[in-house]
Amino acid sequence: MKILIVADIHPNLEALQAVLAESHDEMWVLGDLVNYGPNPSEVVDLVRLHAALVVQGNHDYAIGNGSDPRCSNAFREMARAMQEYTEPLLDADQRAFLRSLPRTAARTIDGYRFFLCHATPAEPLFRYCPAEPALWAPEIEGLQADIVLTGHTHVPFTMNLERLRIVNPGSVGQPKHGAPMACYALWENGRLPLQSCHYPVEETVKKIFSLPVPVEIRSQLAAVLLSGFLPGRGGQVTI
Repeated sequence: MKILIVADIHPNLEALQAVLAESHDEMWVLGDLVNYGPNPSEVVDLVRLHAALVVQGNHDYAIGNGSDPRCSNAFREMARAMQEYTEPLLDADQRAFLRSLPRTAARTIDGYRFFLCHATPAEPLFRYCPAEPALWAPEIEGLQADIVLTGHTHVPFTMNLERLRIVNPGSVGQPKHGAPMACYALWENGRLPLQSCHYPVEETVKKIFSLPVPVEIRSQLAAVLLSGFLPGRGGQVTI
C-alpha cells in the first residue's frame, strides 16, 4: 500500500496537481482544503474525487460554517479577505462537504495504527504545536496509535516521542519551510519519508494577482508562496 499524505492545500491547484502526479494507491488529506488560494472549488472537487480519508481543518470548518478560522495575527487580514472571496465560489454541496468532515480519523495499515488530525489529537482544529517534545507529550497521552499524522503549522517534521512517531508532511499549497515547493509525505512498506516537489508557482501567483481583494493582500499572499516565509519576516510562521 502506497499512501500519499498531504495537508494544507489552501486551494493551490497547481501544487495539488503536481503532488497528485506522485504514484500512490490512496491519498489522505489532513485538512485545510480551502482559503488563501485562488481555486477553492476545483480543489474541493479534486479532493473529493481522489482522497480516501479527509479530516477537517480550521479553514474548512470556518468556511463551511461561516465562522472565524482563528489564525495567527500575522495572517488574520489575509484569512478574512480570502474567506470573503472563497465563500461565494463554493456551492451548497461543497460547503456541506466541508462541514461534514470529521475532526479526526484512524486507520490501520500493515499492522500500524494511524491517527489523523489537522492540528493536535487533543484540539484537532486550532492548536499550533511545533516539533517540540514537551508540547507534544500531553497531546498524545493515552492515544492508541503508532503514528500520528498532523498538519496546520505548514512546517514539515518527523519526531519520535515515547512509543509514537509524529509526522507533519508540511503544506502542499502554502509551504513555510523557506522554499516554494509543495510538501507531502509518502507511506510505503513501513517507511514514511517527507517529500517535496517543484510546481509552477508563477502560475499560482499570477492568479493571485488577479483576485478581487486588496492589493496588499495579493502582494502578501504572493510573497509567501514565492519565499516560503511571511513578508517582512526572516523566520517561519504558522497560520
